[in-house]
Amino acid sequence: MSEFLQLEIQDGVRMTWNVIPGTKQDAANCVVPVSAIYTPLNPNAEIPVLPYAPLRCRICRSILNPFSMVDFNSKLWLCPFCFHRNHFPQQYSTVSQTNLPTELYPQYATVEYMATAETGPVSPPVFLFVVDTCMIEEEIGYLKSALAQAVELLPDQSLVGFITFGTYVQVHELGFGLLPKSYVFRGTKEVTKDQILEQMGFFAGKTKPKTGVIAGARDGLSAESIARFLLPASECEFMLNSVIEELQKDPWPVSADQRASRCTGAALSVAAGLLGVCVPGSGARIMAFIGGPSTEGPGSVSHFCNEYHILFSSLLMVYMYNSPCSGHATMIRAETCPYPQQ
Repeated sequence: MSEFLQLEIQDGVRMTWNVIPGTKQDAANCVVPVSAIYTPLNPNAEIPVLPYAPLRCRICRSILNPFSMVDFNSKLWLCPFCFHRNHFPQQYSTVSQTNLPTELYPQYATVEYMATAETGPVSPPVFLFVVDTCMIEEEIGYLKSALAQAVELLPDQSLVGFITFGTYVQVHELGFGLLPKSYVFRGTKEVTKDQILEQMGFFAGKTKPKTGVIAGARDGLSAESIARFLLPASECEFMLNSVIEELQKDPWPVSADQRASRCTGAALSVAAGLLGVCVPGSGARIMAFIGGPSTEGPGSVSHFCNEYHILFSSLLMVYMYNSPCSGHATMIRAETCPYPQQ
């Protein structure tokens, strides 16, 4: 266990499981999905800063890392994600088993690269609002006030996007100022990046590239298509405030003995996919305003019926520890059990 804690301190990564499922059936049997929590600003004074641009795979754009297999004779490296064989550029001509670049050392799984002309200018921060509308009218009023205050505090040059969700997920097109316009996704399943590219019209009237990663202005997308959903705060302030003012309770009917259909997991999936499509590799924050437990689609943790409550079972497995990388002090595994309302 100490080995995993040491890696967590070094790289700022915490996994839900210390062993990856070996088969599809094992993965399906996992109650807790295989996932990772990453802390980008994890304090570590030993992280090296490399004065050159990262070496990327030609197909999937992943970066050369200690898990890449290297053929020193042919000067090739194998991408561990897509298994594509890439040639080393001229500046890596002296690479050998005794002369490795820093990014191939196992102890340097996390490195920093200095911004160069090759990496391009530093992109502005991105803020993506993900707002739950399954609330009572009084809470919606308080939510509008909080959102309006948050918008006023955003830097003028920062990029802003807006997503609302209830039974369905709506991605608002802030770049269309003539009238409110949004794209709707079902909340019962996750949305992939390819579905976002296709259904949100990123290649309307254009030919979609058949190979390579399609993400961002440098990899196949036009700045105009990205600006439909992510705009500088100074340019979309009026449209953003209009969307906030018109926020209403989710119109989908709900029985008195049922919880609202809240597709939190699908909304976060769409938000992450939109950022991956429009601004890959940029500093971004998804700000989720959630009014209750997820009851619909991926990540649902609560039953629709109001008689069921999430309780902490008397049999709790509690593991206390101090983690300098994320600040969490306790991990608790709780079970869900039926409990009638009194």
